[in-house]
Amino acid sequence: MTNALAALSSTQYYLFRFVSPVVIFLGTVGCIINLTVFTQKLLRKNTCSVYFIAYNIGNFIYIYAAPFYVTLNVGYSIDASIQYLVLCRLRFYTTVLLNCLCSFYLVMASIDRVLITSSNARTRQKSTLRMAYVCVIGGSIFWALCHSHVLFLTNIIQIIPNVFQCYSEQGIYRVFLSYYVLIKEILTLALLIMCGLRSVKNIQRSAQRIEDATGALSRSAAGGHSTHSTVARDRQLAFMLLMDILIYGLFCSTFAIFLLYQQITQYDVKSPVQIQIESIVRNLAQFAASIPVSTSFYTNMIASKTFRNEVKKVFSS
Repeated sequence: MTNALAALSSTQYYLFRFVSPVVIFLGTVGCIINLTVFTQKLLRKNTCSVYFIAYNIGNFIYIYAAPFYVTLNVGYSIDASIQYLVLCRLRFYTTVLLNCLCSFYLVMASIDRVLITSSNARTRQKSTLRMAYVCVIGGSIFWALCHSHVLFLTNIIQIIPNVFQCYSEQGIYRVFLSYYVLIKEILTLALLIMCGLRSVKNIQRSAQRIEDATGALSRSAAGGHSTHSTVARDRQLAFMLLMDILIYGLFCSTFAIFLLYQQITQYDVKSPVQIQIESIVRNLAQFAASIPVSTSFYTNMIASKTFRNEVKKVFSS
């Protein structure tokens, strides 16, 4: 057990001292470029872009509320949140809220792609800019209020002698919060998978219809090119979203698995060494959960030709 603790401690130290700063830097640059691209004239009128803009704003703030904080704490032994209760509660609230909001924006974007890729015209008409703005603004306010309890039920606690941590209060509230995050991760992943599969099915079903329509329109002057470009752009946004869903599922599931283990073993008597090991594993799971936040721009570059062209325009202008 002691050897395992030493190995995990070394892994954690080097990961957060050298690797995590690079991930944070890449994530910061990626979020800024994503926001710049999605606010360009060509894309900002697309409903999915509204969700992507909100998603990237949330990701940018989350990077500095969670991964950046853990990096300073573990890699450089800097943690102001265990000295000031107000800072502790504000940081923990921001982390929990943004973790929820980013998932919410991704789910809403997935639902929007299901609507816009539908072969039913009435279903496609439900995807509107007005609805996207209402969902983003209304959803943000709703979840901010729903998580307000975190501001009052978070404290600086001692996990082992001389080791303090900014975390939720022990007892029933911690159990509630752990189950809440676990259920949220499971539901989010399930919704993303279902919406992703549905979008793929819609795209496959409409592929022949789009091809036939494009052939007819291409023989009828300029309108055909415009329609084809819009359809192609919608499909590329759907593929970008599917990439985000895949990365989210691969990396965020690790934290859900850790939370499940934590709840199964919550009544076990644990030694100080085991508590330290679990704390390290928790940090490693949090690092894994930060990967989707930092890779969104780079997966977009792979998935979408339109996105790559818009990035070129940004840097060439």
